[in-house]
Amino acid sequence: MKKNKNLARTQDGDHIASSGTNVDAVKRQNKQSGLTYNEVKNLLAESTREHN
Repeated sequence: MKKNKNLARTQDGDHIASSGTNVDAVKRQNKQSGLTYNEVKNLLAESTREHN
């Protein structure tokens, strides 16, 4: 992760934004959330090409 002077750290070492958001927790949750918009878009494009 890039060093950012606006981020504090929790006792666990997670980065906290000035807004109070736990940046590292959000990143962990995003990894577990499934496909991204672009991944879905690419899968749909591939499946459409296969049917034509």
